[in-house]
Amino acid sequence: MFIKRTLYALTLAATAGLAQAQAWPTKPLRIVVPFPAGGTSDVLARLVGLKLSESLGQPVVVDNKPGSSGNLGADMVAKAAPDGHTLLLTDVGNLSISPSLYKLPFNLGVDFSPVAMVAYSPHLLVTSNQVPANTTQELIEWVKSQKGKANFAAAAGMGSATHLAGVLFAQRAGLDWGYVPYKGGAQAMTDLIGGQVDLTFNGMVATYPHVKSGKIKLIAVSSAKRNPTLGEVPTVGETLPGFMTGSWQGLLAPAGTPQPVVDKLNGEVKRIMALPDIKARLQTLGAEPYEMSPPQFKEWLASEVKSMAKVVKDGKVTVE
Repeated sequence: MFIKRTLYALTLAATAGLAQAQAWPTKPLRIVVPFPAGGTSDVLARLVGLKLSESLGQPVVVDNKPGSSGNLGADMVAKAAPDGHTLLLTDVGNLSISPSLYKLPFNLGVDFSPVAMVAYSPHLLVTSNQVPANTTQELIEWVKSQKGKANFAAAAGMGSATHLAGVLFAQRAGLDWGYVPYKGGAQAMTDLIGGQVDLTFNGMVATYPHVKSGKIKLIAVSSAKRNPTLGEVPTVGETLPGFMTGSWQGLLAPAGTPQPVVDKLNGEVKRIMALPDIKARLQTLGAEPYEMSPPQFKEWLASEVKSMAKVVKDGKVTVE
């Protein structure tokens, strides 16, 4: 009798979950992007939002809520109703750093349901033209010869993903350099071109045009394997095995969002990112689809939080 009642309860729960997923969405969706318009997260949110609107039959609004290094918008979604109508599309690599640097009003591992990894784009390791190095090994040797006088542009500020990429590189290569913080990549690129700073890691979209124009030098790419868009440019990992940094865009929902809705969203994102026009647009951004199931995404996020905590601790990284 107990087994029959248990099976009946499970059947009812599964039926209710399926009905909920079939009924969803019942109103317009909102995708919160916790950064200003124009960045990678914003561009991807608008691409995904347009396709979701077409397939789900409801409008999808992208709502930019920048502030506190992306934590303001994230907190809004953490506290939103868990009905699948409010979502967060953010740089989850950057979000995974926040628990180690800030006193957050939310718990990343508790207050969100990871839905889908969307895309990955690498950082480019670039130097000013005044730096006499053309390979990662030559750069390491030159920095060591400067005895702490070389400087690294933290293009999106201290504690950002690009700053932590520099910290990780310095840790792995045994380097000592100073960090110059910037509010955004544009000014960092200007100073790199002018030789006021020596090197940086920065996003491909904002950086590669300056490489093509010859204003700065491209040393390596931070992806696990060579990027076809960049031809024969080597990876940092070819010199420092296992090194990989970049921008991972992911979609999250408030904790408690029904699992059938999460699964349906995951399937929609997977379908959208495989569309030819989306893949072509990603290529222009220097990005690629990065598929994960909700459980895989949750595990990745927990692992990334742990690894970034070590980088922050070992690098004695602090923010004001």
